[in-house]
Amino acid sequence: MKYRYLDIVTGLFVAVLLISNVASTKIIALGPFSFDGGTLLFPLSYIFGDILTEVYGYQRSRRVIWTGLISNLLMAGFFSLIGWAPADPEWTHQEAYQAILLYTPRIIAASTTAYFLGEFANSYVLSRMKISSGGRHLWRRALGSTIVGQLLDTGVFTIIAFYGAFSNALLFNIFISNYLLKIGLEVVNMPLTYLTVNKLKILEQVDTFDYGVDYNPFRLREKEKE
Repeated sequence: MKYRYLDIVTGLFVAVLLISNVASTKIIALGPFSFDGGTLLFPLSYIFGDILTEVYGYQRSRRVIWTGLISNLLMAGFFSLIGWAPADPEWTHQEAYQAILLYTPRIIAASTTAYFLGEFANSYVLSRMKISSGGRHLWRRALGSTIVGQLLDTGVFTIIAFYGAFSNALLFNIFISNYLLKIGLEVVNMPLTYLTVNKLKILEQVDTFDYGVDYNPFRLREKEKE
């Protein structure tokens, strides 16, 4: 079945992911909270993830998650390649480029692992909750899946990326600040999630329930309907 808006949602999902990872190189202090810059935008990727799974189902959401992961690795690899290439003597911004865009293997590992675990957990939980609830109470599964997914994503990224580099107190503050802010943004954007999901279901004439779906994240080929 050909969908009219799946490619648009996919493009926005990947764009949010890539922009968030670049913005995450800056740590922001806002009152008692400390969080990376990507936190302000990255929660939208979970909202897009909710929309993808709720409207199009886990199988298509799985492909989009892999598209985002490969795009992220491609971006990090290309930024690193350009960063390691010799700079022209008249170009005096090499240190600034390296500080912002030269991803270390540790950051790449943190971002990739956290994204993989968090996004698939979010999609799986929402899919299973939709079946068990008969499609009722979207806010419960959207919020519940985000709580689980962001717990994995934020916790894994914080530990892999920053453990040993910052004090344990700052590490815990970064984790709590990021996690609470992401959940808060999910709640604030819930009306937008409802509006988008309902509109897409009408426009695409689809409301997918993942009965009999193989949840293996590495199975990229969609199961044909009988």
